[in-house]
Amino acid sequence: MFAAFSGFLLIAVVVLTGWGLRRWGGLPENAETVLARLVWLVLNPCLLFTAVARADVSVLFSDPLLVSAGAALICFVLHPLLVRGGGVMGSLAAGYVNANYIGIPIATYVLGDATRVIPIIVLQLLIVTPVALTLLELATTGRTSLRATMTAPLRNPMIVATLFGAVVAVTGLRLPSILLDPLVTIGHAAVPLVLIAFGMSLSGRRVLEPGPERAATIAAVALKTTAMPLIAFLLATALRLPRIEVYDVTVLAALPTAQNVYLYGQRFGTGLILARDTIFLTTAACVPVLLSVAFLFAFW
Repeated sequence: MFAAFSGFLLIAVVVLTGWGLRRWGGLPENAETVLARLVWLVLNPCLLFTAVARADVSVLFSDPLLVSAGAALICFVLHPLLVRGGGVMGSLAAGYVNANYIGIPIATYVLGDATRVIPIIVLQLLIVTPVALTLLELATTGRTSLRATMTAPLRNPMIVATLFGAVVAVTGLRLPSILLDPLVTIGHAAVPLVLIAFGMSLSGRRVLEPGPERAATIAAVALKTTAMPLIAFLLATALRLPRIEVYDVTVLAALPTAQNVYLYGQRFGTGLILARDTIFLTTAACVPVLLSVAFLFAFW
């Protein structure tokens, strides 16, 4: 419990630093965009490559990943059953977790091991993302290109980095330190800069204004913050996973909605308010939800 609280406190301080920089630091208007671009193109790919390359390959095909996938799938399906108007974006907002930008810090500082979240990153980048982009293209244009669908993952630097890391892990290839050490060093900058950029994005935010996407947003927030961790806990318990793995999958299921959902909405011009508000609200609720999970597990 104390370790979890310490991890959350560390994350909160870094996020507040970003918020303060945006509010009083006199930064240029595009500072947040530049940071996000740097993380997207360089820092996160380096972090993901080195983490996956050194990960135990067996965790990529494990019961905890099955639980995480099952909980996400159930939330994807539940959202359109609970409320109309959300579409593909509503389903993504309800079940696509922020495994990169928030998941890696949580896994690092709360679970004590960044590799705990790697299987979810791989699942979302290599399977969920291509399917989601295809469905969004169909929903917004009525057509899709097989070539565009097949090549979309190769245009995402995080997917490419994850693929190369998986190849290294599976083959057992040992990279010389002259190549690996710079990647590790660059990757270490990803977590703090992501948290600072996120803190900057919180300055001046207004959410849940009246509109057609308000009900879909509320449903997505409820599923993401409450239903998904509960479903993960029940599935893990049903599969008789060890207590530590039950805790891990429950914590990871409580992660907020990923910023990637907003990026996908921007690309296809749909569900932007839904994605933006869900990301903000689930992120704001993340700390109290995870502290509640840690508190309950202390007595379980």
